[in-house]
Amino acid sequence: MVAAIFLDQLFAPAILNGVFMPGSFINLFKSQPVLLLIFLFCSINTGCKKEADDLANNNSNHAGNSNCVSCHTNYALLKQVFSPDTAAAGSSCGGDTPVIEPYDRVYLTPEGYEAFSKSTHGTKECTWCHGGNASTADKKLAHTGEFIRHPSLQAATKCITCHPSQSITPNSLHAQGWGQKAMLTSRFGVQSFDQLPEHLIEGYDHNCAKCHGTCGDCHVNRPKAGGGGLLKGHQFLKTPDMIDQCVACHVSRGGHAFLGVASGTVPDVHKTKMNANCLTCHSGVEIHGNGMVYDQRYKTPQLPKCNDCHKNISTSNTYHSTHINSFNCQTCHSQDYNNCGSCHVGGAGARIPSHQKFKIGMNPIPEIRSYRMATVRQSLMAPDSWKEFGVPLLAQFDSKPTYKYTTPHNILRWTSRTEVTAGKSCSDNCHIIKEGSTYRNKNLYLFNSDLESWEVNATKNVVVDGKLPTSWGIQ
Repeated sequence: MVAAIFLDQLFAPAILNGVFMPGSFINLFKSQPVLLLIFLFCSINTGCKKEADDLANNNSNHAGNSNCVSCHTNYALLKQVFSPDTAAAGSSCGGDTPVIEPYDRVYLTPEGYEAFSKSTHGTKECTWCHGGNASTADKKLAHTGEFIRHPSLQAATKCITCHPSQSITPNSLHAQGWGQKAMLTSRFGVQSFDQLPEHLIEGYDHNCAKCHGTCGDCHVNRPKAGGGGLLKGHQFLKTPDMIDQCVACHVSRGGHAFLGVASGTVPDVHKTKMNANCLTCHSGVEIHGNGMVYDQRYKTPQLPKCNDCHKNISTSNTYHSTHINSFNCQTCHSQDYNNCGSCHVGGAGARIPSHQKFKIGMNPIPEIRSYRMATVRQSLMAPDSWKEFGVPLLAQFDSKPTYKYTTPHNILRWTSRTEVTAGKSCSDNCHIIKEGSTYRNKNLYLFNSDLESWEVNATKNVVVDGKLPTSWGIQ
């Protein structure tokens, strides 16, 4: 009985972190105390280093350096020698960054390390990617010798050496966040991101850049917005994990909508009908980039389009043939989606918390998408958003609208606009209809009266005031 209790205590941290073996194995020790004594005797005499060496030797190549592996597979040791974080994790558009302890971020779980040791990446010594000094088990000494915590930050000399076809990745939107950078650059009033004040760039890197990462953030780590650290004990994933990697960054918009998180919404039809994931539509070519710099993500030529799969949609029914060139598909086929506004970056957070709504406005990017009108989403920026980083007001804030072109990932065939009462026209749920002294469906459209005071001038070309059919009787 004492042995069984001791065993529970001994393995409790590993069990809580989901990294040890099944309960049936533990129950075997509880029922056979002699086996427990043998196990403890062997553990005390051989330690975790032998276990790590054995794992490494399972691969005829390397599967890492033994000193590195012996430390990073020893969970108890990592908890003893870890260095606490010296700064808060910060936040991103998706909210506060999850807190994952430093020792959990660098722990090579048995399953993850075993998979890594049998992989192509496992043929390399740890120092090939990370540098450092593998001849010592001392933590401080091991992390010298040009040690690199995140090798893919130096992808040009690390990842691309073996993956030349992905040589354009460091220049991609995912890696660089060119759209966000262009937005901030324009609103500050300079020509390039590098011309921004140093303190403002630091603020961007600590906050916005959490959702723009490296090769490792998609293929071996959790991205910074998801808490950082190894995802599966250094196992490399050719296909990123949709939840722990894609949605970790695309949580407030893409994942939130696609999975039907918000009250009153349901998952995207592509999820429920065909179990699609992000990469079903978004190809590696699009994500890795094509070497060009695009200051707006909708300029990317590899972006998926509805008619990639849905052929002949322009003539498939009367509604399509009437509106196919007037509105983006989401105008009819998306649900309410997440909006947010007026964040104090690095400060008190959003004065306008994230909220669900649906708005149709004048297309903000007609030079990129030819529709006259489109779904638009309220962005999080306000003139004083960066005051915590030395910029009381963005001098050219009005250079960009606060409602942006959007393509919500919450598609349904039948929505509140496409599903109408028998005998009624589709327009009954879309057009603004005057009923007495009120206007039905007005809430679907973005009017000047919907804007906060700081948004009015910046967003004047997106609101529908004075631009709707006169027959609707609202001008």
